[in-house]
This record gives sequence, structure tokens and C-alpha cells, in this order.
Amino acid sequence: MTSISDTLRLALLQLNPTLGDLAGNADKLRAARATAAAQGADLLVTTELFISGYPPEDLVLKPAFVRACRREIEALAKETADGGPAILIGSPWMIDDKLHNVVCLLDGGEIQAVRAKVDLPNYGPFDEKRVFTPGPLPGSIAFRGMRIGVPICEDTWNDEVCECLAETGAEILIVPNGSPYWADKADERIQVMVARVVESELPLVYVNQVCGQDELVFDGASFAFEANRTLSIQMSQFEEEVATFTWKRDGETWKCVDGTRAALPGHAEAQWRACVMGLRDYVNKNGFPGVILGLSGGIDSAVCAAMAVDALGADKVRCVMLPYHYTASESLEDAEACTKALGVSYEVVPIELAVSGMETTLKLLFDDLPANVAEENVQARTRGVILMAISNKFGPMLVTTGNKSEMSVGYATLYGDMNGGFNPIKDLYKTEVFKLAAWRNSHRPVDALGPDGVVIPERIITKPPSAELRPDQTDQDSLPPYDVLDDILECLVEREMGISEIAERGHDEQLINRIQNLLYVAEYKRRQAPPGVKVTSRNFGRDRRYPITNQFRDKR
Repeated sequence: MTSISDTLRLALLQLNPTLGDLAGNADKLRAARATAAAQGADLLVTTELFISGYPPEDLVLKPAFVRACRREIEALAKETADGGPAILIGSPWMIDDKLHNVVCLLDGGEIQAVRAKVDLPNYGPFDEKRVFTPGPLPGSIAFRGMRIGVPICEDTWNDEVCECLAETGAEILIVPNGSPYWADKADERIQVMVARVVESELPLVYVNQVCGQDELVFDGASFAFEANRTLSIQMSQFEEEVATFTWKRDGETWKCVDGTRAALPGHAEAQWRACVMGLRDYVNKNGFPGVILGLSGGIDSAVCAAMAVDALGADKVRCVMLPYHYTASESLEDAEACTKALGVSYEVVPIELAVSGMETTLKLLFDDLPANVAEENVQARTRGVILMAISNKFGPMLVTTGNKSEMSVGYATLYGDMNGGFNPIKDLYKTEVFKLAAWRNSHRPVDALGPDGVVIPERIITKPPSAELRPDQTDQDSLPPYDVLDDILECLVEREMGISEIAERGHDEQLINRIQNLLYVAEYKRRQAPPGVKVTSRNFGRDRRYPITNQFRDKR
């Protein structure tokens, strides 16, 4: 252990912890510490609640879990007696019988300091006030002859905590984060952190985890600003990294002398990689041997199949086509072509006998009434039963393939095409599904396990979408064009705009009212849908929590 004079070697640990795997997370940290020690690091910076995983939700209300987290921290603290790098690590922590979200400084074989998070977020996907107690305004921490300020994530989204740290002598702000991804979030973080740098006149180092945790994806993209607002470090997005950077004292401030700036992916690549990471971590961390999905020859299932192969590899993806009378020959051809392009296992299982048996049974009850959506849904539910049976027999998780447009208006069948364990495109509107399909045909992400080139046949992208539950059916028989529908839905869901405001965008008011009604009455379906990756600012479930019983309708 050496005293810091004019040089600080700071290791940023942009890692993928697993929630609840305390020993595994500690071992991951030990390996990273060995790497950082070889790089000459003085201090390791982990992310928010690293030892437990983030967000732990109600798991931290279990006293045994909190005690186990503390034991791991105390064991890690003892290991810092070796004179190697110190560690800043996050954990749930009891202080005076109150549970806090804290960061501990481990150095010289001991826990040298503990700082509790002050500003607990309670909006969107966050509900930390439910489980944690806010800490007092923190002071800076003495570290080897200098002073560091450690605001935790949300503490930097207002000015109070950073101002307090600056006033108590902090020379640099080091921010552990559990900041989830959604489109354009990286730019938003940069803007907010620049404001903290301007106000405090201190350099700021921002470290974010990179992982999927249930619906949430954390994209990393850690960075650092010098006191003059120069972006000196930009780490990659969606990739684990252990990187050590040199900061030197320059008069009254610190400057990074060897920072690197990775190029962040554009919108389409970021959305694709977020969906892939969310699916990969959900499958792997929950111990599934692979996935199965029903491949219809349509765009949604094709995109999900491509994402699954990118996430897990072709050998862990099984696709099944379940044709009926109304399945077009083109759909059979397109599904097979897609599986060949992806190199996955593919089977065709006709459902005519199963549907016929169900219809014969129901005929006794339906008493020769005209066929309607009930018979159409029998087809979808038959497919769901078969796919779940395969999943139960062989173990792979069933991937659900409905997009946000369909789930918004209830264009999905409970216990049919909504069956499954996880949905990678749940938060993507249909128009974006098409765009991402075209993008993936021209690009292969660096971490993708799938092949280069066209993985989604062009005809799947260009043909009119159809559920194929009746002759010559297309989605536009029941829904407006998807570019119109998606714009209205984004106004209603993400922006909570009124009917008159949406009409000013050029949409028919009667159509807006119809879509609003469909959105509200489909709430009961969404409550029963499997989890899926969040990639917008307001997804169904964690963000938008509307009552099922709800008779309010906005009217002009």
C-alpha cells in the first residue's frame, strides 16, 4: 500500500455481476483485482451494490441475505492487507438497524469507510425507497493521502450531494452506478454528469455495470470527465472491461493522462445488443440449456430467432414451425430459409389433428354458432401447448415473440402466442422490429454468436404481416398501418399525451380514441405476459403500471 502523492492509478471495473451470487461476484472481483494489480492500480471502483447485484428488490428485506453480503465484504477487506489495490465496493448494509445502499472502502485489511446513498430513486424501474433508508449527506473519504467523494448513482442526478462532497474536501468524484439502458440513455447520463462537473469544479469518474437483470439491461459505457469538462475516458457499451487509468495532480486538480475513448454504437446496434444481452443473461443466469421458439415465417419470430442465435449460439436454439390450413406456402418457405441462414435446429409439426380435436370437443358447447375469434384462438393456443410441451420435455426455455405494438392493443392470444418465459422484443414497436431486421442483415455485432450476412430473408421483411388465423388475413385488417399505430402508441404510452394533442400530429381523432380504448382494455393481458427486455423510456410492467379495472377515457 503506497501513499498517493501526485499520481492515482484508478481501475474501473465494468463487470457483469449475477444477482444473489455473492461468492461468484466476490470471485469475479478477485480476478479483476489481480488484473488491475498487474496494471499498477491503486484503487478499484466497482458498481452499485456489486456484491449483491443490482437491483436486489425485496431480496434485501431478507436479513440472512444482508448478513451474507456483509460477510463477503469483510472477507474481501481482509485480503487488502496484501498491500495491493484498495477496493470501493457496493453492498446492502445495516446501520443502526436501518438498511442502506452503501459503498465501502476496503484497504489495509480493513473496512476504512462506509458511505450510504442519499437520494433513493422511486420512479420508472426504480423503487429503492421501498427497501432502503436514505443516508445522511456524506463527507469526502480519506484515501492514502488524498480525499475522494463517492456519490452513489442517483446522488449525482441532483446537485446537493456533490456540492456537499466538494465542500468537505473531495478532490475527485467517483460514482458507482447501476444505471439501466434505454434508447439514448448514454447521452442523457453525459449531460447530467457534465452539470455536476461544472457545479463542483471537480473531475468525475462514472462506472456502470454491464448485464441483464430480468427486464433491465445495464449497458456499461463508463466514462470520466476532467474538471474542465474534457471527456477523458469513454469505455465500451455492452462489454465487460477492467481498465486502469493514470490520474496526475495538476495544481489544484487531477487530470487523466492516458484516457481512451471507445466509439459507442448507434441507435440500431445499441437496441439490438441490448435485446441480445437481456436474453443471454436471462437464459444463462437462470440455468436454461437453451431456447425454443415457434417460427411462423413472420418478422417477429425471425428477429427473435436471430437474437437468440446471437445471444446463445445456433446449437442452443431450436425452432419449430406449426402450420395449419391458413399457413401460406411462402411462410413455410421463409421459415425454413431463416433457419438455414441461422444454422439452427428446425422441425415442422402440423397442428391440424390437435385443432380438429379441440373443435370437435367445443362443438358440443358452441352449438353450431358462427366461427369467430374463439376458433382462431384455438389455433394459437394449440401452438402454445405444443411448444410448452417441448420445453417441458427437453428443458429449453420458450421464447415469446410479440412486439410492443401488439401487446399495446391486445393483438395477442393469452395462453397461445403469449406463452413463454422471456421476450427479447417485448419493448420494441413493430416499425422498429422491421428496422432492426434490416440492420442485422447488414451488420454483425462484435459480441454476436450468429453468422455474418443475411440472417432474415428479405421476403420476411417486405411481405405484409399476418397472424394467419383465417384466410387471407393481414394485421391491417384489424389495425391501422404500423407507422400510424406506433406513433399514436408512443404518444399514449411514453409521452402520456392527450387526445387533442395527438390529433394535432395529423391523426384521426376517432382512431386515436379506438387505440386508447384498446390500450386500456388489454391491460389484463399484459399483466400475464412474460418479462422482456426494456429498451424504451417507459416499458410495460416496471414503468407503466396502469390499473386493470379502469373506466377512464380521455376525451377531447
